[in-house]
Amino acid sequence: MTDTTWTLSGQYFETCNCDFICPCITSSLAKSTHGDCTFAMAFHVDRGNYGAVRVDDLNFVLVGHTPETMDKGNWSVGLIVDARATPEQQQAIVAMASGQAGGPMAGLAPLIGNFLGVEANTIHFSGEGRRWSVSIPDVLDEAVEGTSGLGGQQMYFDNSGHPANDRLALAKATRSHLNAFGLVWNDVSGQNNGHFAPFSWQGG
Repeated sequence: MTDTTWTLSGQYFETCNCDFICPCITSSLAKSTHGDCTFAMAFHVDRGNYGAVRVDDLNFVLVGHTPETMDKGNWSVGLIVDARATPEQQQAIVAMASGQAGGPMAGLAPLIGNFLGVEANTIHFSGEGRRWSVSIPDVLDEAVEGTSGLGGQQMYFDNSGHPANDRLALAKATRSHLNAFGLVWNDVSGQNNGHFAPFSWQGG
């Protein structure tokens, strides 16, 4: 399965419980704002295939918790896959999003100590420009808005090493509500961290 050639591209965004700007993104050795980190990374696939299996216009979300500093590992991570996906499409997304099939997410695999599982659910992904949101009934409701510099232009963090994109747009979370895989988090302060970026992955 890991020898299968695949590509995946679209839009990503995330929020985490760190205050803006997340110290973890500047260094995996940095301690998160509150001593641990809860995050939700949402992806909308514009175009993608895993071998002959097309996954265009589907969504998936990675949620997780990291204790202490990220470099110490022992992450707990779960994957939510679009309920519209066929069994073959779901298997393909799991392989690509988990790193099982190589690609950018494979670099995170050694840090995951507890894989929480895979669930299928209805995922509503929307937005454009500097505002993005995702909702999963009774599971996840999060949104971000991009931040501007003194000149009013969107601010970016370059050379981040993030698996979604090396260049991340900086954002603040306008809301973050999560209740999945035993992870519970609620915040509407407007001060939590967020990022967004297009993503383009390939493997095989």
